[in-house]
Amino acid sequence: MGRFVFTLAVLAGLAYAGLYVFYGHAARQAIEEQLEARGLTAIEVQSLDYGLLAPVSQAAEVAVGIRYRGAEATLDVRVIGHPVFSDEVRLELDGLQALRLSIGLGG
Repeated sequence: MGRFVFTLAVLAGLAYAGLYVFYGHAARQAIEEQLEARGLTAIEVQSLDYGLLAPVSQAAEVAVGIRYRGAEATLDVRVIGHPVFSDEVRLELDGLQALRLSIGLGG
C-alpha cells in the first residue's frame, strides 16, 4: 500500500510539473498574440514569472519581462481564464514593475 501511494504521488508530481511548464508556454503565446494584435510586434517577451498555483487557478498574476530595442521592462499582467483549458483568455495590464534603459555610447 505504501509503495502504491508513493508511486501515485510521484505520478501526480510529474503531471503537475508538466502542466506548470505547459502553462508558461501557453501564457507566453497568449501574451505574444495580444501584443501582435495591437501592432506591437517589435516588443520581445523575455521571461515570465508566475506563482506555483497559477496552473490550477482561473486568474493569475504574471510578471512579464519584455524588451524593446535597448529598453527592458517588467510588467504585471493579470491572466483571467486558463491559457491551457479555456477558449477565452483575457489579459489585463496591472502596472509597470521596473524599467531599465541601456544607453550605448558610440565612439
